[in-house]
Amino acid sequence: MHVRWLAVPLLSLFAATSCWATQCPALLEGSLPELRGKGQVDLCEAFAGKPLVVINTASYCGFAPQFEGLEKVYKEYHEQGLEMLGVPSDDFKQEDADSEKTANVCYANYGVTFTMTKAQAVRGKDAVPLFNELARQSSAPKWNFYKYVVDRRGKVIGNFSSLTKPEDPAFRAAIEKAIASSP
Repeated sequence: MHVRWLAVPLLSLFAATSCWATQCPALLEGSLPELRGKGQVDLCEAFAGKPLVVINTASYCGFAPQFEGLEKVYKEYHEQGLEMLGVPSDDFKQEDADSEKTANVCYANYGVTFTMTKAQAVRGKDAVPLFNELARQSSAPKWNFYKYVVDRRGKVIGNFSSLTKPEDPAFRAAIEKAIASSP
């Protein structure tokens, strides 16, 4: 009799926990077109409950060589759950309108393996919802290769300027904090 009495509350607790885990934080609502192909990156499905770095990129920016360092960081921390999302943007007039040319820069020139989207607006009234929420929680990108570190709950725990290199100790510390965060 006591076992049955305990089973019902435990099942209810499990169901409530499972339900909570499927909820999506505001930051990850919606989708963006993948850089290659015609599919969409469902932000919630791809990144909910995971530590995440979001970067607004531009193929013809002087900071584009940071792709190499970002890829190295991604590979180093991916086994610990880190995800990375690159969002090309022409907001600062340094991105090609041709997605194939952008893909070539990212994949062929720099060997990027993390998720990339087609070019999107990342600031101002035309910014996609992801970047509106990043700006609300921290600040809008002031240039290309702005980096946002997001914890497992969809909260920005650090944002870093274009001048911050991927190997910067503060950037890496924020990533490690995001990895250690609980969902």
